[in-house]
This record gives sequence, C-alpha cells and structure tokens, in this order.
Amino acid sequence: MYCDKCGAENAESAKFCRKCGEVITLPTPSFVESEENGEVETRVAARAVEPLDQQTKSANDEERQIFSITPTLLFVKVGYVAAAIVALLFVALMSILLGGVSAIIWIVVALAFFLVPAYFHIKQRLTRYTLTETKVEIDSGLIARTTRNIPIRRIQDVTVTANVFQRLVGYGDLVIDNASEAGSTIILDNIDRPQEHADMLLKQMRLLEK
Repeated sequence: MYCDKCGAENAESAKFCRKCGEVITLPTPSFVESEENGEVETRVAARAVEPLDQQTKSANDEERQIFSITPTLLFVKVGYVAAAIVALLFVALMSILLGGVSAIIWIVVALAFFLVPAYFHIKQRLTRYTLTETKVEIDSGLIARTTRNIPIRRIQDVTVTANVFQRLVGYGDLVIDNASEAGSTIILDNIDRPQEHADMLLKQMRLLEK
C-alpha cells in the first residue's frame, strides 16, 4: 500500500504513513460486472497508480524547507583562534631556542596545531538538521551517509535544554519526543538559537493538526 502524499510503501494494515505520518486512506474499490454464458462475473477495477519514483519526486517538489542548520561552530572558531595563538608562540619559542634552524620549518610544523579545530569543523558540517512541512530530517556521516526522518505527526513533545553557559552564548539542545517505532527521543545537539527553532517546529505541528 502506498501513501497518497509521499508515495512511501507501507504495510496493508498501516493507518499512518511510516515516512510522513499522513493518514492512509484505503481506496474505494469499484466493481465491474459482465455477463457471459449466463454467469455474472464481478471484477474489481484496477486503480491506476502513479509510479513510485514519480510520486516521490512530486512530493519532494511540493515539500517546503522551513530551516536547515548544523551544530554550532562557536567552539570551532574558538579552537582556530587558540590554534593560531599557540602556533605563533611555538614559532617564536623555537626561533629563540634553535635560532640556527630556518623559521619556515617551524611555521610548517606549527600548521599541525590547526588540525584539531579543522577535524571538529568537518565533523560539525557533516551533521545537518532540516525541518520541512511534514518531517524532521537528520543527516550525518561522510562516506556512509545516514538520513533519519521523523514525521511531525508522530512528535509528541519538544523541549529546549541549555545550561547557564549555553544560555549566555545562545546555543543549546532541542529534544524531540516521538511515537515512531524507531525510537522515542531525538536530540538536535548544540544548535544556535534553539528556542527560535523550537518555535518553528511547534508552529508546524499546530498547522498539521488543523
């Protein structure tokens, strides 16, 4: 059985789409009767179904993106600044202690200090949280990319958590409780302006309830 909204395949007994949460409406069969050799034959007229790839494409075209964010880069920026300071101190110290060695060598060695913030920068960019009209998407991974979809209709509660320091610098976690079979709690870690994004999600939940 396919969802009329997104085209996802569902079990025959499913009441809600496993992908977008849309209520699944059973098709009303139409009957065609023909009489041949004195016997009445009743057949169910087949309903034309749009190919799944076309349904998915059509649904995606209509899907409006409300926000798409990555975890905060605040600490990555602080890491780059710290790496630059340590690199300068390292080059200056090595130039004083080992003045016979070219400073260019120490500069090249000091560039290794930037590998740590660069690693976390890439790691943060590989995670993306996206809210559309019907679902929350979580993309993560580099080579093995994983995408998790949480239908908005399955979301039961939205909570913003932030300690004192997080509130001061304007970031926190967005905790989503959902009723899907894949899990009960989803956390959007360390996002900027979490309350603002929570309000967007709550607004979309209210729109789908109408």
